[in-house]
Amino acid sequence: MRDLLSLPKAHLHVHLESTVRWATLREIGAANGVKVPDDVGTFGSFAAFFAQNDLVRACLRRPADFRRVAYEFCEDEAAQGTRYAEVSFTAAGHGERLGDLGMPLAAVLEGLDAGREAFGIECRLILDHSRRRSVERAWRTLDLARHHDGVVAVGLAGDEAHPGDPFNDVFAAARDAGLHVVHHAGEGEGPASIRHALGPGRTERLGHGIRILDDPDLVAEVRDRRIPLEVCPSSNVALGFAPTLEDHPLPHLLGAGLIVTLNTDIPALVGTPLTAEYTRVRDTFAYDDQALANLARAGVDASFAPASTKTRLHQEITTWLTTTP
Repeated sequence: MRDLLSLPKAHLHVHLESTVRWATLREIGAANGVKVPDDVGTFGSFAAFFAQNDLVRACLRRPADFRRVAYEFCEDEAAQGTRYAEVSFTAAGHGERLGDLGMPLAAVLEGLDAGREAFGIECRLILDHSRRRSVERAWRTLDLARHHDGVVAVGLAGDEAHPGDPFNDVFAAARDAGLHVVHHAGEGEGPASIRHALGPGRTERLGHGIRILDDPDLVAEVRDRRIPLEVCPSSNVALGFAPTLEDHPLPHLLGAGLIVTLNTDIPALVGTPLTAEYTRVRDTFAYDDQALANLARAGVDASFAPASTKTRLHQEITTWLTTTP
């Protein structure tokens, strides 16, 4: 078996707020007067997960905070063998909270630029918007995205029990503006959520999408349209969307001929960075190096990276696969 740390990878589904190092969070929290509990990083329910997300947001206040976590994201991802990443960030939510709509996004982009220079990793942003929040904030998210070249896509996140229909015009406008659209769908809810994302939601990938197997006709449609899935097994288990890793539908998604990419979603909260995710999948499902290289290639192909980046990464994956371990 080859070293998975050196496998060149694309990381397409990961939330910046859920990648912050706990030591960094304690330092930032102390500087901003926010107490970070000693047991941060462990949770036993969906409510506790949201509480930890709220804690991270409360700690992030100054431009230096946002620059730091973005820079450290690049450092940590490069150490995992990630060559290209599309990281999600709730820019408008932070901006409204802090009374400066553009500051958090500008600071994060500065951090990603510095991280690219220091660690050689190419990163772009996806600006996400909670389904629970207002349509007005969604329009502000789109406006931010339009004015920053480092933003490659926008999309819906959060509890799928809240319908996506109120946001249809926002995402139609996003596509018209030349932005990509990527929604979370098919994680907590089933085929109806996926169908909305594919239809009026205008999505180009499915964030999670694991409930697609509930509808064979939908499986066939997504397979034929070659819509990639951003699958995050450890997160799905931790949040209760799969009972165990052994019971995760990943093998069935692949067996159905769907395009599957492997991602972490919330690595700091789960304690599973990207190489560990690949390792857990390899060990659980007995996948060989070719199967893991195929997952890595799917991530490259599903990304919104420039063609030159995709060509380079495919060459690097071939080198990894053909070099004697």
